[in-house]
Amino acid sequence: MFEKILIANRGEIAVRVLRACKDLGIQTVAVYSTADKDAMHVKLADESVCIGPPQSKDSYLNIPAIISACEISGADAVHPGYGFLSENASFVEKLNAHNISFIGPKSDHIKTMGDKILAKKTAEKYGLPVIPGSDGEIKNLQEAIETSEKIGYPVIIKASAGGGGRGMVVVQNANELEASIKKAKSEADKSFDNDTIYIEKYLQNPKHIEIQIIGDNFGNMIHLGERDCSMQRRNQKLLEETPSKVINEKIRKYIGDLTVKALCKIGYTGVGTIEYLYENDKFYFMEMNTRLQVEHPVTEEITNFDLVKEQILVASNHKLLKKQSDIKFFGHSIECRINAEDPKSFVPSPGKIENFHTPGGPGVRVDSGCYSGITIPPFYDSMIAKLIVFGDSRDSCLARLERALDEFVVEGIKTTIPFYLEIIKEKEFLDGTYDIHWVENQMKDKK
Repeated sequence: MFEKILIANRGEIAVRVLRACKDLGIQTVAVYSTADKDAMHVKLADESVCIGPPQSKDSYLNIPAIISACEISGADAVHPGYGFLSENASFVEKLNAHNISFIGPKSDHIKTMGDKILAKKTAEKYGLPVIPGSDGEIKNLQEAIETSEKIGYPVIIKASAGGGGRGMVVVQNANELEASIKKAKSEADKSFDNDTIYIEKYLQNPKHIEIQIIGDNFGNMIHLGERDCSMQRRNQKLLEETPSKVINEKIRKYIGDLTVKALCKIGYTGVGTIEYLYENDKFYFMEMNTRLQVEHPVTEEITNFDLVKEQILVASNHKLLKKQSDIKFFGHSIECRINAEDPKSFVPSPGKIENFHTPGGPGVRVDSGCYSGITIPPFYDSMIAKLIVFGDSRDSCLARLERALDEFVVEGIKTTIPFYLEIIKEKEFLDGTYDIHWVENQMKDKK
């Protein structure tokens, strides 16, 4: 077992990992930028090390500073959380060179699944269904024209190194193709320093369904069901729930077993998530996230399985204690990402939180690093909390969600709480028929 873990992250996920470490009796080290000196994770950790000024590139993305913090504190492992360096293969290799364990997959798997083109080829090789599209990188306009005509419009251009919706452009017809390629390549270059693109068929009304897996170093792997992450704006998830209303037990077993089989062949270890688009009763591999997901709590709620704790145990060379037959799904869970944003325009709203009061009662959980008096800096992701609710059924879960949103108090800054209170009363959401385009279509209709 690890003796001391450095948490290379901030905000709610740093607090979440810290709590799992304490439950396991492991010492913790927090790292922080000067903008986060009063952050909750810094206050709760056994030790803390400042790693630089506010900008991410000078602090949370500063690999030498994080390795130095490990050496100063004597940490023997690093938990990356999500975002920042969590899917950076070079970071893993540099940690290993300093005899520091990375709580995550091998660097080779991060490289393979981090490149969207290579990930798609790998998925197809090991039996996962993929979206029709280019065989690899689109190198010129002629290739783009031929590929688009072959699979049929509309198509979507994607950045190979992409994520978070950046470097993605939908093309409705041939007249838009050339300008769209330039736009996608420009955005990809600015966001990822890599302008490689590829083309896929654009699905019109898909659901975003993802499968959570965890594997150990001894060839054991299980899945923990699906999450429906179709509530999105500009390809950014807003709300996640499990189980999905469109997935029954037979389909769950099929896609879960298929995913586990493929990742066993790859030899994957640790936690990971395969993301699919689901349309007309068919799954299409989209990408893999080789890390813990923001939305992991909903899976924990319906399986009674502590993903962060198990992730740490697997990384310290423990065997999975549970088999697939041991995993039972019960009830329903929904997570809302509470962002420091204007609920109408989604413009960021950093600043000082004057009053922060979280909801409570049965079936309500809040993961956050906030408290009354803390200042939300403008340098990072705007999510300040995750509201997770659980109920015996989807209906009871929805009733609890509305109650919890009503109870949630954040004063001093704007948040997306009013947005959720409005959206959860819409018929398509109540029916579970919403797709990945639904939020943006709703917003257009109300203008």
